[in-house]
Amino acid sequence: MSDSPRILAFAGSARKDSFNKRIVQIAANGARAAGADVTYLDLRDLPLPLYDEDLESEQGIPENAMKLKELMKSHQGFLIASPEYNSSITPLLKNAIDWASRPCGDEPILAAFLDKVAGIMSASPGGLGGLRGLVHLRSLLGNIQVLVLPDQFAVMGAHEAFNPDGTLKNSQQQEAIEKIGAKVAAVVTKLNG
Repeated sequence: MSDSPRILAFAGSARKDSFNKRIVQIAANGARAAGADVTYLDLRDLPLPLYDEDLESEQGIPENAMKLKELMKSHQGFLIASPEYNSSITPLLKNAIDWASRPCGDEPILAAFLDKVAGIMSASPGGLGGLRGLVHLRSLLGNIQVLVLPDQFAVMGAHEAFNPDGTLKNSQQQEAIEKIGAKVAAVVTKLNG
């Protein structure tokens, strides 16, 4: 449906068996169940050089950065699962956000982020589930004009948390993450209705 909310779901991890890729898929399923049209993106499929203003000046914005930016611009909401690296977000996620934030042509600054709604989550083998990294992600997204929903979830002990089919063993955790996806879909619908 053309009037369905469009949501881009991705994780700040390139690892093939990433716990965060698994939970963002759970949130994506919750958004789909709420009527959203969800696109899943594996950032591994859009490799980017580290952001470097000299590189940008000499060669322009890389093709994969433009693809990422266009994907973000064509969706109204984001579902982002962020691993925690040293109490913050991953370099992969920060670099993707940095490239997508670069202005291009006559478009407004932060065109890929303006008026977007985001739901955030994390999973980690540690006892906090990546919670400290979500503080940084929330701050970063808020500063680039993304409306980050207050609901978030961190799955601790992620190395033991999943069933073989990718669902969570704990049904309350499964439901909480699905609800994040559904809530992003509902808020996008209300804001764009």
